[in-house]
Parts: sequence; structure tokens; C-alpha cells
Amino acid sequence: MAHLGKMISLKSGDGAAIDYYHVEAQGPRKGGLVCVMEIFGVTDHIKDVCDAWAKEGLEVVSPALYDRQEKNFQATYSQEDVQKGLALRAKNSMENCIMDVQTGIDFLKSRNAGPVHVTGYCYGGSIAWVAACRCDGLASSAGYYGGMIGDHIDEKPKCPTILHFGEHDKSIPMTLVRKIEAAHPDVKVYVYDAGHGFQSDRRTDYNESCAKLAKQRSLELFAASR
Repeated sequence: MAHLGKMISLKSGDGAAIDYYHVEAQGPRKGGLVCVMEIFGVTDHIKDVCDAWAKEGLEVVSPALYDRQEKNFQATYSQEDVQKGLALRAKNSMENCIMDVQTGIDFLKSRNAGPVHVTGYCYGGSIAWVAACRCDGLASSAGYYGGMIGDHIDEKPKCPTILHFGEHDKSIPMTLVRKIEAAHPDVKVYVYDAGHGFQSDRRTDYNESCAKLAKQRSLELFAASR
């Protein structure tokens, strides 16, 4: 199926040329969204996710975070590709990621997209959290199963933020989720009867009902955060 958007290149804060998948809002515009990838790159799946957000009235950009290390990286869910993705993640600083998110925010602001939000999945869910704490110009943040949030638990979001986790996530223990809740009582943490990656219909842990509920909650946050 053809995608609704196209790849564009933007200059990030350090001068690096970073590719972004960009898709215009479909129908009445409700705002802008920076959608942050998993460790697998800006894949067809991430483009599908961006297209789905665009159909909700959001203008969306998704940065290819590994462009400094390897252009056009896209991986499958095979163990070999997981290791490739993890290796690239290890070489890519959080500071780079936040610069790239900020560049996306600034781009959407320049287009008068309306209130700009951020979301992300797994790796991107962690980045969405840190972006909420560090980036300027965000109206809200909705992060999905971000395992590295624990490394940034002492940072405080500057915008309304919600988090989504799967109760049966083998990579993110519920003890960490409870620590996040305790450290940030003002952040709404939703826990679903699902595993890791429950939003992705490409994963074995995909849970359609949980994915729909999490998206609805995210959309409600976006609508309320202007």
C-alpha cells in the first residue's frame, strides 16, 4: 500500500542532515506530531503509524535517528536485525535524538501546524519522555513502553505527559513502572494486559484492543493540550 507522505531532509541542531518521514494532516488540521521510531528505523511500519496519526488530523514528522551512523537504516524483527539496531542505538547519544526531535518540532511550528505533540515506541517511547523534559514548544507527550525512562527518571516533563506499558512486558519490569509512577505522580501511567510492542501489528505481542485504547487516550491528551 502506498504511503501518504514522503521523506524530506532537515538540518538538525548540530548541522547534520537528517531525513524525516513527513505526512500532511488529512482532513481538518488538529496539530502537529513528532513520531519517534523504534530501534528498527523509519520502516514501512513507522510510516504506516505516521499515516494513521495523519488521518486523525495531525501533520506528522518522524526523524531517521540513525542517519549520522547509517543512512536509510531499516530493519526487520529478526534477532540479527535487533542486534544491528541495538548497536546503532548505542552509538547514538540521547542528545542527538533530542536535537532531532526539536528540529521536527521547529519544522512543524514553522508550518503553523498548531499545537505540537510527541509520541514514540520502545526506543522512541524513551525519547518521547526525555523530549517532554528537554524540548521547547511541546504541547504534550505520549510515550509507549520506553524502557530507558528509568535512566532519566529524575528529569521532569515540561508538558502534560502520559505513558503506556504492557503488564507482561518481558523487557520492562513492573517494578520500574511503579518507580516511575512514584517519582512522577502527575504523569498518568496506563498499564495494559499486554506484552512489549503491543501497538505494532508486526509484532507477536500485538494486542488490537489495547492498541486502540492507548491511541484513544493519546488522542484525548493531544486534544486537551493546546
